[in-house]
Amino acid sequence: MASSSSLRGVTVPFLMILPLLFVVAALPAEVTVTGDGILLPSCKTVGGGSTYFDVQFCLDALGSVGAGAGARSYRDLAAVAVGLLTANATSTSVKINALLRGGGGGGKVDAATARCLRSCRALYAGIARRQPGCAAAVRGGRLGEARSSLEESAAAARRCEDGFRGGNATSPVTAEDDAAFKLAKLGVALLGFA
Repeated sequence: MASSSSLRGVTVPFLMILPLLFVVAALPAEVTVTGDGILLPSCKTVGGGSTYFDVQFCLDALGSVGAGAGARSYRDLAAVAVGLLTANATSTSVKINALLRGGGGGGKVDAATARCLRSCRALYAGIARRQPGCAAAVRGGRLGEARSSLEESAAAARRCEDGFRGGNATSPVTAEDDAAFKLAKLGVALLGFA
């Protein structure tokens, strides 16, 4: 994400990584990294038959933080997916706020786009509010609760994107919406095997 302020260039990536540090720190101490661990077979299992994401998305997402290879269970991998969704919600909210302020690189957005972005801002705030409870549910073994939270987050990301189509506006957050949707569905799929 380009920014005119070098401080923002450092702050936004830090904010995106911060929740992941909590996820990795919450993994059991006895987790050891041996080869590919369960990452590749798990991604083949959940991504091979998914209509929402593919094996490569799973590998790229979970492998992006290095925690995927050290996971010992589907639940560990689901915790990483929840952390990535948290980071996505945080960075997407920052981007939406910048766009609404006219600092998104493309100047001021038109009225229809601004209306949709305000709706998306509320939807992503809901995702961000759900994430601590979702992470706690995964850690605590309340998998049904975690799945329900992730499904709500997937639906929110989809509603954000659908709002632009319904409002006859071009979405500047299509990639972020797609990633949030896929990360939430990845978490649900992993929890299905936990």
